[in-house]
Amino acid sequence: MNHDKNPGPVKGNGLQMEPSYFEFTHPTARAVHIAGSFNDRQPEAEPMHPMGEGYWLGKTTLPPGSYKYCLVVDGQWAPDPLARETVSNPFGGKNSVLKVPGWQQGAHRLDAEHLQPKTANTQDDRNYEQTNPSYQ
Repeated sequence: MNHDKNPGPVKGNGLQMEPSYFEFTHPTARAVHIAGSFNDRQPEAEPMHPMGEGYWLGKTTLPPGSYKYCLVVDGQWAPDPLARETVSNPFGGKNSVLKVPGWQQGAHRLDAEHLQPKTANTQDDRNYEQTNPSYQ
């Protein structure tokens, strides 16, 4: 799963929507769906698409936030094996966690990397400036 960093369409309530991509491999799966907090856990709302040789792709567009989900493979619910994070669910299993960052959050971090700190010229600053001339 990865996140496209390009801004997506804006939802009517002003929230920036971000595409999220899912991938899954299962050699004998006949149907794979995504069921999560973003679609009222209704698997038919988010089918994944077979790409051949047991490889499946899915996409959904969501506002920034954290979402719990599972893959539903031929009717069986299971956590996404590619998810970076899982949490326990009330049924004794695991839910995968999808964190959708806002594109503006990423842009702010990138902008901040290029800013030079504005500090009083302390001894530590002078030492840093002497060993790193590009700091100024």
